[in-house]
Amino acid sequence: MASVSELACIYSALILHDDEVTVTEDKINALIKAAGVSVEPFWPGLFAKALASVDIGSLICNVGAGGGGATPAGAAPAGAAPAASAPAEKEEKKEEKKEESEESDDDMGFGLFD
Repeated sequence: MASVSELACIYSALILHDDEVTVTEDKINALIKAAGVSVEPFWPGLFAKALASVDIGSLICNVGAGGGGATPAGAAPAGAAPAASAPAEKEEKKEEKKEESEESDDDMGFGLFD
């Protein structure tokens, strides 16, 4: 979890961005001082340097958006012929059947609320 110092710098940077003001160490320090929060002296400079080359607006809009995900194991590559994907589908179905049979082995004939 983020410390109070980190949160103070984050909120200060967000306030500055919302007011369309450039995020600098001095401005972060001014907001933190106005809020009456004490932080370690390296945090404002660290955040100012980290956010200097970043578009904060796009950072906010892309929170939680993952990068290009990995292709599923059974999926065919983009350039593969349709015939090549047919065997992969059969293998996938076999794997699904195996998983279902393993799950049924776990059932011992009674439920949690019986």
